[in-house]
Amino acid sequence: MILHFLPTGSTKTYLFLAALFLLVTGCKKEEVLDEEQAVEATRQDTDDTAISLEGALQVSDFVWEGLNTYYYWQEEVPNLADSKLSDEKAFAQFISNNSEPEAFFESLLHPDDRFSWIQDDYEELENLLQGVYASNGVEFGLTYACNDCDLIAGYVKYILEDSDASTKNIKRGDFFTGVNGTTLNVNNYRELLFGDDLTYTLNMAELQTDGIVSNGTSIELTQEENFETNPIQLNKILNTEVGKVGYLVYNQFVAEKSSNLNSVFGDFKSQGIDDLIVDLRYNGGGSVRNCIELASMITGQFTGEIFSKEQWNTKLATYIEERFGADSLQDTFVDTLEDGEPINSLSLNRIIILTTSESASASELLINSLSSYIDVIHIGERTTGKNVGSITVYDYIDNEGTKNPDHTYAMQPIVLKIANKDDFADYADGLEPDSIIEESFRTLGTLGSRDEPLLAEAIRYLTGGTAKSVTTVPSISRDLLIQDPLLYKMQGMFVDKNRFQNQGKR
Repeated sequence: MILHFLPTGSTKTYLFLAALFLLVTGCKKEEVLDEEQAVEATRQDTDDTAISLEGALQVSDFVWEGLNTYYYWQEEVPNLADSKLSDEKAFAQFISNNSEPEAFFESLLHPDDRFSWIQDDYEELENLLQGVYASNGVEFGLTYACNDCDLIAGYVKYILEDSDASTKNIKRGDFFTGVNGTTLNVNNYRELLFGDDLTYTLNMAELQTDGIVSNGTSIELTQEENFETNPIQLNKILNTEVGKVGYLVYNQFVAEKSSNLNSVFGDFKSQGIDDLIVDLRYNGGGSVRNCIELASMITGQFTGEIFSKEQWNTKLATYIEERFGADSLQDTFVDTLEDGEPINSLSLNRIIILTTSESASASELLINSLSSYIDVIHIGERTTGKNVGSITVYDYIDNEGTKNPDHTYAMQPIVLKIANKDDFADYADGLEPDSIIEESFRTLGTLGSRDEPLLAEAIRYLTGGTAKSVTTVPSISRDLLIQDPLLYKMQGMFVDKNRFQNQGKR
């Protein structure tokens, strides 16, 4: 999605490709400007004290321009005020005093912002949003190995299909306490597990009554660069006493894989399932368009009705509404994929969705928006609480989408909040489940097995025929868990590039 916006009060035009990474709707807003409208200027004065915003300062200038234009909290951050541009020399000095892009970016964020980030290589950012990154296939969590110590242990959450790990003797529920013979601790785990080495050896361990201890086994793993993950971790049909139940473990909303997801729903439909369980426990979000498509596969009876509503900063909301119309701030249920393929809809009136604290953005959007239409039974843990969305902002140097050749930075700033049909968007603290089941690393179970705790609770609800309940299963040593330092980059939602092509030409 190419957004060609003129920053208010600016003499310089920045053209930003916004692969809208939102907790919101799957839309594309594109304004095509005539060549003569593109203003080419530099912020320089004519005297000897002039400061050129070229060279290394281009990145900091780009950071300010992008946040001033798109940032959701722009009006609440004094250093992003449009009035900064009233004195060109003072503005140039301001940028010159903030020549480190990452530090400057962080200094401009609102206190409520937990999710905006900047990347020095936009190709890595693009790949991440499409589920393409270096991986050996082991998706793991981390915990302190014992009480009152600094030792760290890892536990395997799942193994990615067709990865190096899928060919090795390692599985969900396994533990490890070291890398390359070095015991993991609070000071070294980031370097050992998230460093640049593509090949390393995990030193495996076992859970015992006195903690997690080494078992002497080692497994060598090699990361494949640009590994393309399959967001469909598992799909199957469970035969229960109340009929056939479809079960889908979906780990990322990827628009490019929509057809594969549609095929799964085609099978569910042909098999005549009576109920559906969608497992989003490890799904941090992704494509809004794909989220809308999934919601439309689950239902089918609401085509054309409002799925979600976008809330941008004041100047962008005004611009978008004037340029594209008020309905461009809304997303609707669809009956085809983006390429025109008919959606396999199940026309369900209820669904069970499983979550953990890692479920974010588009996962939460699915729950929140579907709840306005059908009965959503939410089982598991309280979700992350990402009720805001971001866009990928690039530094374009012309109206043809040419990126600045002098740097490879891009930003992923929060630009909007998204609400459901009923205007509810206030879940920054997460969405509370109807039935609370915490996933414990001590009792993970096998995904898809009927005795796995979260799935077992879902089946209990379906077969029990009782009203919604709250069942708390105490987890052991949950307070020892450590958050993945890269998790926040996986928790988001982006609006795809094509939605507004036709609307922009009305």
